[in-house]
Amino acid sequence: MKTIYKSPEGKEQILNQYEEYLTHFDSLIGRDYVKTRFGSTHVLVMGKEDGKPLFIFQGGNCINPVTLSWFKGLLEEYRVYAPDTIGHPGYSDETRISASDSSFAQWTADLLDHYKLEKCAFIGPSYGGGIILRIAAFMPERIQCAVLVAPAGISLGSKIKMIKEILVPMIFYKMNGSVKSLRKIADVMSSNSMKELDESIIGNIFKHTTLEQEMPKLTTAEELRDYSAPTLVITGTEDVFFPGNKISQKAEGLLGDWLELKMYQMAHFPSTSQLETIDTDIKEFLKNHY
Repeated sequence: MKTIYKSPEGKEQILNQYEEYLTHFDSLIGRDYVKTRFGSTHVLVMGKEDGKPLFIFQGGNCINPVTLSWFKGLLEEYRVYAPDTIGHPGYSDETRISASDSSFAQWTADLLDHYKLEKCAFIGPSYGGGIILRIAAFMPERIQCAVLVAPAGISLGSKIKMIKEILVPMIFYKMNGSVKSLRKIADVMSSNSMKELDESIIGNIFKHTTLEQEMPKLTTAEELRDYSAPTLVITGTEDVFFPGNKISQKAEGLLGDWLELKMYQMAHFPSTSQLETIDTDIKEFLKNHY
């Protein structure tokens, strides 16, 4: 089977960090392997046992617990299902599927059906937000409400800026393992606030995996013609990948009256204090719409 990892040792390092990250959660964690039409998917299940179901997708080219940790505050109230995105680092099968067609909607349908969920609330940071937009395009009836944090699938940042601030230092890091180059990337992604463990994980993913380069398709208004679920979009003005001003303008045209928009002076990775603000925003939104 084709692998996304460059070596067994690299894979082991990344999965060890996955396990290390799980120790930072206070909640009891269930771990399921769900068969889907695209392969086996590993799902973390945690939170309030009788809470309303909440699906949380991970960021791309990352490991699930990193971005899941951004939403720890929801575990007291909701039953969280957090799948490792198929084809990305983690415990799901390594089969990569298209983020431009209905594939991720079908993958999600298989997961929802496994847990006997007709519809529920969804949260998606970055690439995970793009997955939610694929569901909105192809299976809008399964979304009760949605939260997109620094989402892919709406608009992209400056290619020149991404090349200069992310790609060039990444090339140097891959060539010589330069700590300085990795720190440059981490600082741009987080406005100088990235945790040491997160930076190490990102470095290992750059070094030991073949990165997923296909971002979720930029969503059109026509694709969302049947979508009418309340949607909270949270963006950052300093996000090099998905800048808040671009996302906000485009989201208004896509989501119209169903949109609630929050924009902060924030990079792609929120700081601890920004995560507290986001937690408050999401709790209020879910209270009103779920």
